[in-house]
Amino acid sequence: MESFSLILAIVVVTALAFDFTNGFHDTANAMATTISTGALKPKVAVAMSAVLNLVGAFLSVEVANTISKGLVDETGIRPEVIFAALVGAILWNLVTWLVGLPSSSSHALMGGLIGATIASAGVGAVHGEVLVTKVLIPAIAAPIVAGVAAMLATRLSYTLGRKADGKAAAKGYRTGQIASAGLVSLAHGTNDAQKTMGIITLALVAGGAVAPDSDPPLWVILSAGLAIALGTYLGGWRIIRTMGKGLTDLQPQQGFAAQTSAATVILASSHLGFSLSTTHSVSGSVMGAGLGRKGGVVRWSTATRMFVAWGLTLPAAALVAALAEYVTGFGSWGTALVAVFLIASSAAIWKLSRREVVDHTNVVDVDEEPAGVVTTAIAAVAPPPAGTVTDDLTATIPAPVAEPALPATPTVTAV
Repeated sequence: MESFSLILAIVVVTALAFDFTNGFHDTANAMATTISTGALKPKVAVAMSAVLNLVGAFLSVEVANTISKGLVDETGIRPEVIFAALVGAILWNLVTWLVGLPSSSSHALMGGLIGATIASAGVGAVHGEVLVTKVLIPAIAAPIVAGVAAMLATRLSYTLGRKADGKAAAKGYRTGQIASAGLVSLAHGTNDAQKTMGIITLALVAGGAVAPDSDPPLWVILSAGLAIALGTYLGGWRIIRTMGKGLTDLQPQQGFAAQTSAATVILASSHLGFSLSTTHSVSGSVMGAGLGRKGGVVRWSTATRMFVAWGLTLPAAALVAALAEYVTGFGSWGTALVAVFLIASSAAIWKLSRREVVDHTNVVDVDEEPAGVVTTAIAAVAPPPAGTVTDDLTATIPAPVAEPALPATPTVTAV
């Protein structure tokens, strides 16, 4: 049994708190499209996702080993560094959840770990090759690959189902969505729960509780799986709304294609040990599915805000973590001050979220935003709905209805 110091216990609890935020922050990755198309009720969807996240946590430890053994030099890391890294990751998760943006919990964790490590041990303690090959390149490639795959799958689905009965096809694809959503949840547990396992294992190595190069102990795997499952069950409704309705409008065929494409990419990356962002993969597949349907469009203003959040995730989390590491360097009182700051900031963000509550009762409601330039251009070349005529200078107006013909006057024949 590992021996624990107070700081090590604090790090483990904080890591599980991050895992909890990861769960409700990333629930949208698995269930947003399923909820938005009506394939599953919101509460049923998040419960199913929670169970499969827990199961997925036991399937592999490759990603956990990438974090605990590959990204930074574990021999020069103190438990306080891990604590500071988690502070940066948690606060970024909470801020992006508040504004409903699906940013990457994985990259928040990576950024926090990199920033705290550099502040403590210098740039040389970060393994640049691992950062580039297993974090940065997958971050760029994942949404592109998943998006192209989802777009092609969507077009294929509509082509094959062109002559099928509309209601029967929609019902079939909704059933398929449930299966594909379960696959995404399983993949999410396999990939994201492992990141917390890796962080806790790294802290245990730094605190001398386990030997270097150790795999995550069983209790670490179980606790990480339970924490992410609990967070998933509570549901990150704000981000589910953005992914399910705010980014594009999806039909069952599109939802099935998006989820299947994303799950394939995530599971493949987990097998290879890539610390992939499930958020990037699913967001890319949702946009690809939106563009794959004829007449379908992506709300690019929402997508642009999301892209900006993606770009800021690593540096923002790294900056906060570096500052937290600097304060913990003053000793026990510095660590206590950072802990109080984390708790107070989290409480303030939660209080702000109560001003506009988003939950399972209104998660599929979304305000239509003004059409952007790209959306307007696509709409301009799309064929108009049947029964309408358009004018170049005005909006679409209803076609005039022909007046009914008068009954013929009866003819009287003289006898």
